This record gives sequence, C-alpha cells and structure tokens, in this order.
Amino acid sequence: MVAIYKFLSVYEPLIYIVLAMGGLFAFRWLWQVWNEWRKAVYSLEKEFALRRMGQSIFLVTLVILLFCGELFTVSFIVPNLPASYFIPTPTLDLLATPTGTISADLATQLALTPRPLPTLSNTSGCIPDKVIITSPKPGSEIKGSIDIKGTVNILNFGFYKYEVAPINTDTWATITAGRDPVQNGSLGGWDTTALTPGDYQLRLVVYDNKGQSSAPCVIPVRVIAP
Repeated sequence: MVAIYKFLSVYEPLIYIVLAMGGLFAFRWLWQVWNEWRKAVYSLEKEFALRRMGQSIFLVTLVILLFCGELFTVSFIVPNLPASYFIPTPTLDLLATPTGTISADLATQLALTPRPLPTLSNTSGCIPDKVIITSPKPGSEIKGSIDIKGTVNILNFGFYKYEVAPINTDTWATITAGRDPVQNGSLGGWDTTALTPGDYQLRLVVYDNKGQSSAPCVIPVRVIAP
C-alpha cells in the first residue's frame, strides 16, 4: 500500500494529465451519444443510443472518481503518513559487530565526545529568496514537533514538498507539501517522534506549473530523543 501511495505522489502531475485526456474523451463520447439519442426516430435506434449513453456515463463517472481519489490521496493521506512508513528501521548485524570490550573511562569519554554531523555535497539547490530552508539550520539538532521555515518562490511556481531520508541514502519519505509560494515563512510542520534518533537529510523540492522540479535544497539534521 505504501508503494501505491508513493507512486500516486511522485507521478501526480502525469496522472492528472492522463485523467484529463480520458475525461475529454468521455465527455465528447457522451455528447455524441446524447445527440444520437435526441435525433433518433425509431425505437430501436433510441434503445441502442440509450445503451451507449449508459456506457459513456459510466466512463465519465469513473474518470471523476479516479480524479477525486488521486486528489484526496495526495492532499490528505500521503502528507499525514508517518515518515517511518517509508524509512526502514536499521537493524543490528551481530556478525559484523566486534566483540571486544573497552574500559569504563574510555566508554564515558566516547559518550561525551560530540559526533560531527556528516556533510552533504548536493546542497547547491539552496538558493536564497528562491528555494531555501532557513529553519532548522544545517547541522542542527531537532526533536519533537518543529516548524520548518524557508522560501519557495520560483518562476511559474506550481507546488513544493519537503522530504526526509537517512543520511547518505536515497530513501526519501514525503513529510508534507504545499501549493502556495512562501517568502521567509512557514513551509509546514514536521513531527520527528516517528523517527529513530540519528542523522538525516531534509530535502526541499519545488515544481513549476508544468511539473518540472528545480534542483533540491538539502540540509543535514540530527534527530534526538525528545
């Protein structure tokens, strides 16, 4: 089911185009059949036209239901899915874990030493006043529910979405999306409690009104236990 939700979200513009073409064909067929039924003289002609009208009405209804289903799914279901549905929980490989022991002093020193957050090489898409995340800051520690702030304001703006993935992976999970440009304001919320504490990358992707995306703005963050 998650794979279906991801497909409907990723290919949303293409699905709308296909449904629009199907809707045009269905309405054109319905109009032609209705004219045939109205102009029919003999009862057999009317009966045949009425049967085709029922088929065309069914097709029109099906296209409308598919359109509404796609719109409801990407607008309400996908944005509210926990990110953990898309991100696999890391498992411990016992065969690869060393069995040696360390002293208590060394263990305490390692626990108190802050771990540097890995850097990302694909942050070129962060463009001030166009596509950028201003909060949280790159490399910051976050917990609980936070408000993501930034700017999404490109030429021929269509919509935007922001996603999360474990650091140095491509397993992206959509957090939520928006259909209005934002200038130095709130892009939406993010509940990090569903994630396992660790290092993640937060990605902001903006699409134009033709469904083409610009280079994503990606920043590293660290999720900590609340």
